Amino acid sequence: MNASLSFNAALLAIALPLASGAALAAGPEQVFNQVQADKTRVDFVFKQMNVPIEGHFGKVRTDLVFDAAAPAKSSVRLELDLASIDAGSSEANSEVLGKPWFNVKDNPTATFVSTAVKPLGGDRFEVVGNLSLKGRTQPLTAPVTVIRQGDTATFDGGFTLKRLEFAIGEGMWADTSVVANDVDVRFHAVARSVGAK
Repeated sequence: MNASLSFNAALLAIALPLASGAALAAGPEQVFNQVQADKTRVDFVFKQMNVPIEGHFGKVRTDLVFDAAAPAKSSVRLELDLASIDAGSSEANSEVLGKPWFNVKDNPTATFVSTAVKPLGGDRFEVVGNLSLKGRTQPLTAPVTVIRQGDTATFDGGFTLKRLEFAIGEGMWADTSVVANDVDVRFHAVARSVGAK
């Protein structure tokens, strides 16, 4: 069952970086394109036998270009190293890498590529794109809140991932009474602006 937990965590981690890229649109007349990797986190929570389990991913690469004056021209690409998952135990971490879960041997990474960044008013944005995981691609939308201080912006957001849409947890693990289908993903990222006026 630890494996199921791990896979959920991986899914969450993938989606989170995507959302953080959207948030970069916070500051007018600023371009945010330098993500501080050591201050970026992708966390997840899923339920196994109705018990919440928390985890996160340790390696996430985020490439983004966000012009605060023209959010529609912004872009985000996220690549998640699935083998960097921490689902709470070494046993769970190893299990989730296997074929029923992430199948890391054939699919070592999860990728999110944005197709649109939409302002929602105030410090709120919506990032729309496609998440590719375990050979499947699904549309993803994540709301993001951006807090700007000088040339630094902090992005926080989240979304609910449906693991079975990506065949995460096959066979006995597809039973949602054992491992819930919903995985709550939360992300936190910090980026600096270049060329601020």
